[in-house]
Amino acid sequence: MKKKVLFIQPTIYDDAGRLIKKRRLYFVGLAYPLLAALTPPDWECEICLETIEDIPFDTDAGLIACGGMGHAANRGREIAAEFRKRGKTVIAGGPMFSLVPEISGSFFDSVVIGDAEEVWAGLIHDFENGILKRSYEKKLTRLSTPLPRYELILHKRIGDFLPVQAGRGCPHRCRFCSIYCMYRGVYLKRDIAEVMRDIRHVKSLGFRRFLLLDDNIVADPGYLKELCGEIAGLGMEWMSQCSLDIAKKPELLERVARSGCSTLSFGLESVSQDNLDRIGKSWCRPAEFLELLARVRESGIEIASEMMVGIDGDTPKTLGDTVEFIERSGILMPKFYIMTPIPGTDFYNEMRDAGRLTEEDVYKYTPTKAVIRHPSMTTEEITEMFWGIYNQVYSLRRIFRRCLLHRRFLRRPGRYLFYLMVNLYYRYQIKRGIGPIIM
Repeated sequence: MKKKVLFIQPTIYDDAGRLIKKRRLYFVGLAYPLLAALTPPDWECEICLETIEDIPFDTDAGLIACGGMGHAANRGREIAAEFRKRGKTVIAGGPMFSLVPEISGSFFDSVVIGDAEEVWAGLIHDFENGILKRSYEKKLTRLSTPLPRYELILHKRIGDFLPVQAGRGCPHRCRFCSIYCMYRGVYLKRDIAEVMRDIRHVKSLGFRRFLLLDDNIVADPGYLKELCGEIAGLGMEWMSQCSLDIAKKPELLERVARSGCSTLSFGLESVSQDNLDRIGKSWCRPAEFLELLARVRESGIEIASEMMVGIDGDTPKTLGDTVEFIERSGILMPKFYIMTPIPGTDFYNEMRDAGRLTEEDVYKYTPTKAVIRHPSMTTEEITEMFWGIYNQVYSLRRIFRRCLLHRRFLRRPGRYLFYLMVNLYYRYQIKRGIGPIIM
């Protein structure tokens, strides 16, 4: 048995049952470069990103590790079955298998539940000695990681930025959220010196941008303030995600902007307070959204957003209000998801126990197909409205208005041409019936 592990990030299927393939993958995950760094030095590591390359089923690797978020688990199951036919040992991991490890069933030899840092070395040891356990799980109490092995992905068709992790978890308790259901309000953060080590390494590799991975980077304002003070001297541009609470902290927002932050993504979910109350996000106030988003834009930071379609309080009118809100808010990269319950979350359990699920097979769940019985609309109507919103928001007129007619376009034409490219690519996906979820 060769001491080699092949890490596979599966792609997903579109609504027509076709595997989604791309020429370039901009948002590259950190999990596999990190796991490769945690693998014993006498092992060889290889990473396959199926979205942009073919899976080497004839690999000489003795161990296959297959993960993926959400409905990528469905493709992961198929990949595992093929490798096991070839006599390979296959490990499952990632959010879906962590929340509902029982769905790994007979498709995988073992499953990593939750974070892998504390169990990966033991798993490799057990595999080498023929005593692999059915599952491995150990909760993190401290987040500290070695330098990721970025060199394993540098030769691939990826974007012009690399991921760097700051923290994991979030103090908010949104019932629909997989992060809450995995971490239960715990927020772990790495030492700033460790984060800066990784950022400086990314810069040494020739990159001038990085994606700061954190489920809610503003969860600890003092930590973020100190981190931005360190980043500011590097002359790099960065992106991240957090709650809109950052707009209520003007000094912190200014410091974030000065450090080189170009884009923040906010999970707004809905412009209806009733909807947010229904899904356990009552701490958000839609009445404040336009003002708070304006503060972020005034700081020089552009906005991406995520919102859901098909919450119980949605009607054709509220969904129309969403399109108008996007128009008024100046959000450059809006994304939408159908309210699909993530298996293993509190919200999923509520819907299942209430008999409101129209589909029992969780492998069939996607963010573009309604599976909850709605009080006033059919699942078909919700799906139709979902695509209706996307087609309106990503009309050519609206794309050109928010990107090319942006008031900062002449100051930073390169940045806004990039945003234009993203918008046009999202439009291309939408016209093919693919929700712009991964890029």
